[in-house]
Amino acid sequence: MSAPTAQWLNERPQIRTIRVAASDLNGQARGKRMPVSTGAKVLTEGTRFPMSVLNLDIWGEDIENSPLVFETGDCDGVLHPTERGFVPMPWLEAPTALLPIWMYGTDGAPFAGDPRHALAQIRDRYKARGWTPVVAVELEFFLIDDSGRHLQVPPSPRSGKRRTAGDILSIRALDAFDGFFTELYECCDAMDIPADAAISEAGLGQFEINLLHQSDLMKAADDAWLFKMLVKGLARRHGFAASFMAKPYPDASGNGMHAHFSVLDGDGQNIFDDGGPAGTDALQQALAGCLDVMQDSTLLFAPHANSYARLIPGAHAPNALSWAYDNRTAALRVPASAPAARRIEHRVAGGDVNPYLALAAILGAALDGIERGATPPPPITGNAYDQDLPMLPGTWDEAIDRFEKSAAMRRLFSDTLIDNFVMCKRQEAQGMAQLSDDEQTALYLDTV
Repeated sequence: MSAPTAQWLNERPQIRTIRVAASDLNGQARGKRMPVSTGAKVLTEGTRFPMSVLNLDIWGEDIENSPLVFETGDCDGVLHPTERGFVPMPWLEAPTALLPIWMYGTDGAPFAGDPRHALAQIRDRYKARGWTPVVAVELEFFLIDDSGRHLQVPPSPRSGKRRTAGDILSIRALDAFDGFFTELYECCDAMDIPADAAISEAGLGQFEINLLHQSDLMKAADDAWLFKMLVKGLARRHGFAASFMAKPYPDASGNGMHAHFSVLDGDGQNIFDDGGPAGTDALQQALAGCLDVMQDSTLLFAPHANSYARLIPGAHAPNALSWAYDNRTAALRVPASAPAARRIEHRVAGGDVNPYLALAAILGAALDGIERGATPPPPITGNAYDQDLPMLPGTWDEAIDRFEKSAAMRRLFSDTLIDNFVMCKRQEAQGMAQLSDDEQTALYLDTV
């Protein structure tokens, strides 16, 4: 990615307003709306808002007793553009540009509580070894009619009918919303998001779109963050909702964000490739690293109350520690492929995650395993749900506790980020306990 410049705006005189936004710990876009005349100045001067803004809860409220609020006088951070530069926001009526930004202290140091900086630190650890992660994500989401008392599949704009079954890999299901998907791909092109194949999934009104593999880890995470914004915004323009929440329907499959990754050395060779189907020692060590911290990092893959409704046996989402060759019941899958494309698919994360934190946890754990020379258990065969395996945390509270107390997580993330995220999740857990399932769904439907 090239450095953002004012030329992008100069070449688009139709742009009427600018948004500047950073990702908070929940993956929510926090920022400002600016007129073009002043917004362009952010390129050279940056902008300011309170550091506490990147640690708001899911309602957008301050975290009670957070050291980022009253203890520091709710002081400002300085936010500068990321290397992404301007992107259009084609889901809005007025021509608008979004400038992604990230937070620094007034001393110029990266703010340790910024999730994008957390991922950059993992990238830099690979770079120090002369290695480059190659990453792709698959994002599942539901199209939903939320205009009535109960969620349901929106009627097809072509036929006026509603789907009555999941209809896996159905072309007819895709064609029913052809106008939406055609515009979605056009918008992805405009935003430089490398959208690949779309499929219909197992849930009612559920779809998946794959983003292509790329060797720029930061752009891969940016793409996932921006894609979620785009899908949700564009769906509203088409008269329905789109949601990445982990489990919008109790009796249907949930939404995942599967991450595929390999690693290139300085000569551009895949360090997982041994020329055959098994893969190298580095592949085994990366698998072991991911498994070793999977329980402690579950909170990053399942960050919300609703997330744990997805992690149940037989629901096409892993709930136990395991790896396997070409087996989608395992938490970690080594897909069948040509040896040069040997890679790991990490299948635990829900669609409701913060992509920066989820990818930092995955890539950080893999590198940690390689550096330690870790050894994984034997690969499983058959149905993982029927086997006696170590389990992921089964509740939100357990996941919060494990994340907070984990020495392994503190090898991957700053104390600031961990402590802020734990305080946020504990406050959310108290609030969610006061809400009904329907009220929780209404909150998560549009936010995550």
